[in-house]
Amino acid sequence: MRFGILFPLRCPKGLSLDIMHTISAQHSWIRTLLVLLTVVLLLAGCGREVKENDIGAEQLYTEAKQAMDTRRYEVAITLYKRLTTLYPFGRYAEQAQLDLAYVQYRADRGEDAITTLDRFIRTYPTHPNIDYAWYLKGLVHYGESVSFLRRLFPDQLIDRDQTSARLAFNDFQELTQRYPQSRYVADARQRMVFLRNVLADYEISVARYYLRRGIYVGAVNRAKYVLEMYPNAPAKIDALEVMVKAYTELGLPELASDTRQVLELNLDGATREAPEPEGWLKKLWPFD
Repeated sequence: MRFGILFPLRCPKGLSLDIMHTISAQHSWIRTLLVLLTVVLLLAGCGREVKENDIGAEQLYTEAKQAMDTRRYEVAITLYKRLTTLYPFGRYAEQAQLDLAYVQYRADRGEDAITTLDRFIRTYPTHPNIDYAWYLKGLVHYGESVSFLRRLFPDQLIDRDQTSARLAFNDFQELTQRYPQSRYVADARQRMVFLRNVLADYEISVARYYLRRGIYVGAVNRAKYVLEMYPNAPAKIDALEVMVKAYTELGLPELASDTRQVLELNLDGATREAPEPEGWLKKLWPFD
């Protein structure tokens, strides 16, 4: 048996380099092709995802709006929340937040509505409907300050805490100052007049309470607050009357006399007759 000696096959030197370059070029081309395919697949996947998201968000928004339009507010709240959770950056998310605040307001969930509106105002300060957000926020606080029964019995308004009334007044004021051209300004101003009168009457009721208790300095301070904060409210006459009485009781005749002169000037030409009784419709909608 013969044993041969195996020698490794050797390519010519030049041929070996050519093969190596060819293999290297092929590898580079394959890597480039793989990168391009990966990019194309990623773009296709993103486009498909965006399209699917739009379809899903649109369907949810349509269902939520239908529920809102048919006054199924709790169903609408659930759907709007699901939409904003699943698609927080979609094209329907912004409007969904405004709609969510509205249905929360209509469902008597005022605190939730305020939270939603505050978040919307912080997140989208330049949104085209930002004026509506401020207006709706004012309506929520207004609804808390003037309930249905309190509209029927407006004389009882001053017996309640006025925090909501002040918040509503501030919200409407923010709207009128920031967006004077807004279509909601006219209604907001009328509500502000009503709230101003309620707040002024509340301060006068406190001032008269102080008079009855002999807290004359406190009565003067409350009356001055009305004159400073609500100078156009009808209660300014009552404020001046309170101040005349308080100064008289405090033994300050000069201040009492000066205040009485101001009071007479304000009464000059103005009628103090009691207004005609308001009808039920006027009490339900106390605006001109």
